[in-house]
Amino acid sequence: MRLTNGFDISSSALTAQRFRMDVISSNIANADSTRARMVNGKWVPYQRKLVSFEPKQQNFAESLANAMSGKNAGAGDGVRVTQVIDDPSPFRQHYDPTHPDADENGMVLLPNVDILKEMVDMISATRSYEANVTALNASKALIGKALEIGK
Repeated sequence: MRLTNGFDISSSALTAQRFRMDVISSNIANADSTRARMVNGKWVPYQRKLVSFEPKQQNFAESLANAMSGKNAGAGDGVRVTQVIDDPSPFRQHYDPTHPDADENGMVLLPNVDILKEMVDMISATRSYEANVTALNASKALIGKALEIGK
């Protein structure tokens, strides 16, 4: 295991959580966008985006082989964003016959973005980010103390 392995792991998590916060911000910014894209000549509302993560090291057998050979000594390799997917939940409907995007019944399709869910996700991403900053600082302090031993 390298001395800087903790830096690599924490930095990958920081990057992934920052990307997640960017996607959440986009969801909040488009919470009222009724004209996000054109499908078959008709405007469709913005669809909420979700971020998917996975560990950088794919499987247990690979982790075990690396640990046994001394390449990685059992430490993980961090995390990465695998994809950004559209939330499959249905669009919200709101009755407003004066809205320019209302159908013949006066119903307007609104994005499937729930601000409350987005704020909970944002708090979760922020806390994860903060935890990884703390882990990074702990690794830095550990390396500093190790260097002091050599004096």
